[in-house]
Formats: sequence, structure tokens, C-alpha cells
Amino acid sequence: MIHKTCEFYKKIYVLGSKLSKRDKLGIYSKIENICLETVQLIIKASLEQKTSKLPTLNSTRIKIELLKKLIRLSNELNIIPSNKYLELESNLQEISKMNSGWIKYLTTSI
Repeated sequence: MIHKTCEFYKKIYVLGSKLSKRDKLGIYSKIENICLETVQLIIKASLEQKTSKLPTLNSTRIKIELLKKLIRLSNELNIIPSNKYLELESNLQEISKMNSGWIKYLTTSI
């Protein structure tokens, strides 16, 4: 999951260099920051004891959903091209499924 999230951030970072200064410093800056916070939370969850992972993974779930909404909004505002939006959204869906699977695993094994 951490690998997929880091790969996702790389795509976000590269796409940011192609945006106007206004877009880059506005909503897109927030997207980058939330993406980095998500990476941080995933690393934290991976290093925590099994009984402590669930709150961190639930926070990660919220960050992922927020990323989905902000990226969709960026597409609607024509900040992100549709083809990049579809790619990013697909990646986020995969990351979200991994996170949900991890949560499900923890709730059934505790």
C-alpha cells in the first residue's frame, strides 16, 4: 500500500509542475499536502502494534476520501485534464480498497 501511495504522490508532483501558479498554490497545494499526510499515516500504521493500527487506518480512509473529492473538484475546475483525472481516480480507488482491506483484516482478527 505504501508503494502505491508513493507512486500516486509522484504522479501528483509531476502534474503540479504543469499547472499555473494560481492553481498550484491553491487547491493543488492542498492535494499535495494531504497526499503526503496519507503517506505519513500509512507508514505510521505499518509500524504500530496491531491493536493500535485501526485509528490510524480510519484517519487514512478520511484522507483518501478527501483526496478523491479534491481531485474531482480540480477536474471540474479544469485544473487537471480529464485523462489525468481518470488515472488518478483509478489509483485512488485501488489505494482505498487496500486500506479498506487492511481495516477489514484488523477488525476480523482482533
